[in-house]
Amino acid sequence: MTAASPRRLVEELLNDGGGVLRLAPAFVARDLVPPGRRFGLPEDAYDLGERGYVCERWLGSTTKADNRIGPPDEGLSHVVDSTGRPRMTLRDAVAADPAAIMGEAYAASHPQGLGRLAKLLDYGARIPYHIHPPQRFAELLGRRSKDEQYYFPAGVDAGPHPETFFGVHPWIVRERAYDVLLPYLVDWDSDLILRHSRAELQVPDEGFQVPSGVLHGPGTALTVELQEDSDVFAMFQALNAGRIISKELLFHDVRPEDRRAHGERFPLNFVEWELNGDPYFYENNHLTPQPIDTDGGGSEWWIFYNTPKFSGKKLVVPPGGRHTATERGGLLAAGLVGLRPVLRPRRPGRGRRPRRTPREPRRGDGPAHDREHRRHRPGGLHVLRAGHQRDAVHPGVRGVGAQRPARAPSTMWASTRE
Repeated sequence: MTAASPRRLVEELLNDGGGVLRLAPAFVARDLVPPGRRFGLPEDAYDLGERGYVCERWLGSTTKADNRIGPPDEGLSHVVDSTGRPRMTLRDAVAADPAAIMGEAYAASHPQGLGRLAKLLDYGARIPYHIHPPQRFAELLGRRSKDEQYYFPAGVDAGPHPETFFGVHPWIVRERAYDVLLPYLVDWDSDLILRHSRAELQVPDEGFQVPSGVLHGPGTALTVELQEDSDVFAMFQALNAGRIISKELLFHDVRPEDRRAHGERFPLNFVEWELNGDPYFYENNHLTPQPIDTDGGGSEWWIFYNTPKFSGKKLVVPPGGRHTATERGGLLAAGLVGLRPVLRPRRPGRGRRPRRTPREPRRGDGPAHDREHRRHRPGGLHVLRAGHQRDAVHPGVRGVGAQRPARAPSTMWASTRE
């Protein structure tokens, strides 16, 4: 018996799931920072030896993690059948039949694929102060820039350092004293570069946007991140979490010829100085949930907005409630990380249960559709194709799932109160 073609396999998996592509959890290891251990995994599952620790979960991912060592498919989401057996990567599924997953109009205008990545970040120490190169530099290496936004779920242990460093002090830009950062990059022996930056608290149920070209060092609050599907960066902080990281990470996305010609000075070109030194950086980049008028038993808020590149909502449906959300399409994925994914253990019947999904800009390339929220097996992530219209029924205390037709990619963080 011959194996089905990739396109035929996508069709079979969609039909088998009633329009849902079920995705296995995609955990990603990092070797720079210890884990926060809030994913609900067995204690010994976080330590992966030379690869580092499980610190991230990628949702609806067609992006490979750019790690020093690790499996060749690290970061890629795998589509599973009804028995839980992996059948193909989501990247291969999108390549095989993009219109079935993204909708015809969006697929036609986005030949590169989804172009977006959603993550859960679970770090036990602050991530080093770093930057994502703007597009004009990323494209020198055939890559894409990486704008990103954060949301900090409520009801979760925020870790030891729930604050994020952003940008530089305004005087550096006002006086054009850009070289003040250069000695730290040359010496590469401390974390004192942070004294030229500003720290903001990671307040639960709030967030920030971080355009490419903005220096930042994210704190330890559990974070839902929505970003462009890129992994370009340059580390600017040498000492972090008690050790000196490799200086090669400063030149991670610098061409060899630029490194030879300009050395440590070249990564300073990545800095968008006016954005970094904005005296109103907080006011211009701070995000708070924006309520949306809805009918029915659920409540919705915008939590990712202010950019045409992606957007996202938070949805809360009470136990036994029913909610119908109608809007112009978008790829919607929903994931439940374990039984109590990112919350400390609580007695049955208490607390909040987070759940997750990817979304992007709603440019409106088709008629409005509905999405359904229903119960799914813990640990799954579900991606939909276009054309399904369903409403939402809360399953009770176990969790919340999500279904929705795929048009323009988008993200939703859905939670339920038990």
